Amino acid sequence: MDFELSKEQKMIKDMVREFAEKEIKPIAIELDAESKFAEDVFRKMGDLGLMGIPFPEEYGGSGGDTVSYAIAVEEIGKACGGTGLSYAANVSLGASPIFYFGTEKQKQKYLIPLAKGETLASFGLTEPNAGSDAGGTRTKAVLENNEYVINGEKTWITNASYARTITVTAVSGQDSKGKNIISAFIVPTDTPGLTINSNYEKMGVRASNTCEIILDNVRVPAENLLGDAKGGFKQFLFTLDGGRISIAALAVGIAQAAFERALAFAKERVQFGKTISNFQAIQFKLADMAMEIELARNMVYKAAWLKDQKKPFTKEAAYAKLYASETSFRAANQAIQIHGGSGYMREYEVERYLRDAKLLEIGEGTSEIQRMVIARQIGC
Repeated sequence: MDFELSKEQKMIKDMVREFAEKEIKPIAIELDAESKFAEDVFRKMGDLGLMGIPFPEEYGGSGGDTVSYAIAVEEIGKACGGTGLSYAANVSLGASPIFYFGTEKQKQKYLIPLAKGETLASFGLTEPNAGSDAGGTRTKAVLENNEYVINGEKTWITNASYARTITVTAVSGQDSKGKNIISAFIVPTDTPGLTINSNYEKMGVRASNTCEIILDNVRVPAENLLGDAKGGFKQFLFTLDGGRISIAALAVGIAQAAFERALAFAKERVQFGKTISNFQAIQFKLADMAMEIELARNMVYKAAWLKDQKKPFTKEAAYAKLYASETSFRAANQAIQIHGGSGYMREYEVERYLRDAKLLEIGEGTSEIQRMVIARQIGC
């Protein structure tokens, strides 16, 4: 086994870390307080080629691998969880379905601008009554005169206000057993009948744009069907597996930020005549944080490596997402405890890490759903 990053992966890590330290970290408190999406930052990430890391050069990408992409998500998330979430969602949920399931024409039209960072994309799956039960989708698509007419509502959709397209899942018919057939459609955001609202007041990841989508007789050409008309359910399960790797990487980034803040504070804070880093109670907290973060990072890298090798990775992606997200929340919580009263104040940032980390235990499949996935994978 070789746990060493490749030369290219190390270069990406250094480049993204430098960028995040310079361009994102100094404004992270402001982005959170104002619930502000950093458009300029995303344009710069596009210029650096970060939007297309895992996509081939022929489609405007950088020709990198999933491990490199996970590294980038971690470094961006370490600087700002909300920005990291929008970056991850754009690549793993916005662009990836088009890359894996799109026609050549769709890739040329929609994927290339995404990989080049010229625009953003969203993935419209969740609905008011279809969250963990994604099969309970109520949005409907009816084929009329070579057009699909789509009606429904989507909730908690990342990046939609700034996206050029949204990949929407909808019920397009029923199979021979009377079970709903779910298909996916590429819907340009300027399509008549499509309304995007961004009125959510969120607890955390406030720098990430989150929207409600209303589709009222939205018409798209039949050629905007993404992949197999009857395979939409399997397609988004595969998409979510990949997305879970990126959410896990984001969780590692937030956890690492919390750990570094806590360690630095412990070395500075003096109580009873010495820094609190000298107290075993604090040392044990930091030791556990460091250990769990390293374990989570290794899980992320393994899942990403399996995906790159075209090996099954569903179970490992669930492992990574579950463990990393819960590790992130624990690390942020302990960082606040180590900071004491200061940890409750915004200026020290660790309270933001906790608020951001909580979403990662919910989005892309809750912790409970991850345990269900793992249980199925191990034969329960």
